[in-house]
Amino acid sequence: MTDNLLILLLVGALSGAVSGYLGSFMVLRRMSLVGDALSHVALPGIAIALAIGINPMFGALLALILAAVGIWYLSEHSEVYPEALVGIFFTTSLSLGLLITPEVELLEALFGDIDKIGINDGIFTLIGAILIFIATIAISKKLLLMIVSKDLAKSQKINTSIIDLIYLILVSCVVALGVKFLGTLLTGAMVIIPAVTAKNVAGSIKSFQVTSVIIGVENSGRHHT
Repeated sequence: MTDNLLILLLVGALSGAVSGYLGSFMVLRRMSLVGDALSHVALPGIAIALAIGINPMFGALLALILAAVGIWYLSEHSEVYPEALVGIFFTTSLSLGLLITPEVELLEALFGDIDKIGINDGIFTLIGAILIFIATIAISKKLLLMIVSKDLAKSQKINTSIIDLIYLILVSCVVALGVKFLGTLLTGAMVIIPAVTAKNVAGSIKSFQVTSVIIGVENSGRHHT
């Protein structure tokens, strides 16, 4: 087994695990469309990165974080529901991305190309996935309390607004890490499908999250083999 293949397998397993874990909170919060919508937001960032000659992953990451902050800010300071804001960002970004992405690069941007993943990309993604996992675990209790009741969370002196922002940024980061492997059309599924599947078989929140992680790893293994 080559070093490159080993890194890709590790990246796939860890990315699948963190995606499943983040996705479990997304399903519990009834935000299932967010992961899919954010994956499409990456397309304009990829196009701009290609145009100026930098790694598309960084362009996707910047576009996703800007979108996450925009969705969070507007949901905090307007009467528009977050789901509507996600829909606006989704359609606008996808249309803009399709218009400005070079035709020769469009297929790779939409579906990814694992053959072009180098060792440096793999190591960067591996480190990023580990950091995202640690950050998600760090806020997991606060997220669960917010799912039960935001008012209860506020009574415990939890800044629910900041936790919402951190969570959206973490989702954006994991989507950005998956874009080069799966493309913008499939990355959202990496976050949502494991959690939705686990929800149908798990009997408690803990088993639901563990099952989401396992399914995420298994799905990722299928994609990379």
